[in-house]
Amino acid sequence: MTEIIDGNAVAADVRAAIADRVETLTDAGSRPGLATVLMSDDPASETYVSMKQRDCEEVGIEGIHIEVDPEAPADELYATIDELNDDDSVHGILVQLPVPDHVDEREVLRRIDPEKDVDGFHPENVGRLVAGHARFKPCTPHGVLKLLEAHDVETEGADAVIVGRSDIVGKPMANLLIQKAPQGNATVTVCHSRTEDLAAHTRNADIVIAAVGVPEFIDGSMIREGATVIDVGVNRIETDDGEGTELVGDVEYDSAADVAGAITPVPGGVGPMTRAMLLYNTVKAASLQTGVEIELP
Repeated sequence: MTEIIDGNAVAADVRAAIADRVETLTDAGSRPGLATVLMSDDPASETYVSMKQRDCEEVGIEGIHIEVDPEAPADELYATIDELNDDDSVHGILVQLPVPDHVDEREVLRRIDPEKDVDGFHPENVGRLVAGHARFKPCTPHGVLKLLEAHDVETEGADAVIVGRSDIVGKPMANLLIQKAPQGNATVTVCHSRTEDLAAHTRNADIVIAAVGVPEFIDGSMIREGATVIDVGVNRIETDDGEGTELVGDVEYDSAADVAGAITPVPGGVGPMTRAMLLYNTVKAASLQTGVEIELP
């Protein structure tokens, strides 16, 4: 029988452990602080930031939210980041992407102090990840590793196929899985839009991680029986009756669940873990910056 990998349950465990560490840091006079910066009037971005702020409140992290006019010059955003870099009460900085076209996204990522870069996207942190001594693991790939660990999915010696090569998910996911470390030691194939005969790759995989951004792109015919399927995609599509919308992943759930040994649902799979690992990184950042040692879960 297919095991449903419950991201909500695993994320709840992570948040409970993080709340305990926040209490330890706060008692030592170093309450963790996370600043979210929004330079957009996109409703989805506004929702994401609001959810992250609620998560902070739930575990005791000090949440600071700053909005920058999307029509403002890029220098206004850069100056905001500089101020947060200099603020000792802020341990983590997250600039909600995407930013307006007139803002250089690469400059935004480079501008954040690497020690406060809780997304893990600064070039220095990317380099540390690739070298095998990450300061911060990017939230979604780290969340995937936590899901695999919680459900006793063995990565050592496993054939893992990642569909998607983004800087946010695909590339760091591959780097984490190949490392000589717990939840590593896998043999990893990264597939993408130029891959020929994608199904030939996914059907040989023990673990399939779908992060391509195309609704229900992978179906059950592309999954080996008993494989673990991790669906990172979140796509909004019209319902069959055309009267509303629904969220689906990059995997066609019903057909994949018929053959998979374990699978994440959408929603309720990877999404909650991404948010939980942001809290994890913020607490780690506070510990590193203040010198208050804590043991992270």
